[in-house]
Amino acid sequence: MKRLFVFGVTALLMMAPAQVSASDGVDFYKGKNVNLIVGYPPGGGYDVYARLLSRHMGAHIPGRPNIVIQNMPGAASLTATNYLYNVAPRDGTAIGAFDRYMALIALLGGNSNIKFEPQKFVWLGSFSDSKEDAFVLWGRKDAKVRTIEDLRRDGGPVLTIGTTAAGATDNDIGVLLRDALKLQLKVISGYPSTGAIALAVERGELDGQLIGFVSTKLVKPDWLGPQSEMQVLLQFARTTRLPELPNAPMARELARNDKDLRLIDAAEFPYRLARPIAAPPNIPVERARDLQKAFHDAMLDPNLLAEARKLQLEISPVFAEEASRLIQELTQTPPDVLRQLKELQ
Repeated sequence: MKRLFVFGVTALLMMAPAQVSASDGVDFYKGKNVNLIVGYPPGGGYDVYARLLSRHMGAHIPGRPNIVIQNMPGAASLTATNYLYNVAPRDGTAIGAFDRYMALIALLGGNSNIKFEPQKFVWLGSFSDSKEDAFVLWGRKDAKVRTIEDLRRDGGPVLTIGTTAAGATDNDIGVLLRDALKLQLKVISGYPSTGAIALAVERGELDGQLIGFVSTKLVKPDWLGPQSEMQVLLQFARTTRLPELPNAPMARELARNDKDLRLIDAAEFPYRLARPIAAPPNIPVERARDLQKAFHDAMLDPNLLAEARKLQLEISPVFAEEASRLIQELTQTPPDVLRQLKELQ
């Protein structure tokens, strides 16, 4: 963890973009609340990060408003994302935290429930670019699947995992691993939260779960201990193995051909904005700058970094300008790759 934070602080100093001077928004924000809409229930990784931000970001906004958490779970954060884009006030008093995959599923198209265009959000940034995280496949040690070789064997044992909903990271990665890499997975969607899935795993109702490694430390730290009944079978969104998981192969190591690798590359793209924060479109330009600068300054705040260290949260932020550039890059994904990803939904 010490190495992680030394790296993080160094990277912050190198990555910090030139900031436009913030407006004099004291008169507007003083005495107001800024709602931080979270697309998942309390207790999960997105919620924990959002609550960390809520305790520190207000001090960096002119007028020092209170940041108030508003959990709005539903459809893997699609409910909250649509609300932020279409309903939330466009005056600088609403921001949102939603699933990293929302931008990608919007570009895939074909879902009439998607009511937003990702490139039109006012992007504040992301807590993490996933350099120190991974999305991992956990399996019970007493399940029939004991190794990744078991999962890859045609006609071999099946690992039953739970996921939240279509469009969520866990579900879409589970389907990709099952249908593109032909792993012997049974994906059961519809669970309300990662915590509910973890409970079902511990009860023996499920064999495993897909969840971020940092989120595991928050939700189920006992899975990491030497007496754990769980093991990591695979890691996703990595180009090198996470040092803490040297024996778990990466998804890209299991690619059978160039087509598989292209799909993995596209599916892993959202991890470059692993914990996104955005505001609605068309908010006043000066307030957009206030919020972007406040997010930037909060990510450098020694108090936030100290609390993140205690919570074992990865802070390797992406700031507003880079976040917007990455979203534009995502919109340029080759159509044939998007089509292949859509076929896996």
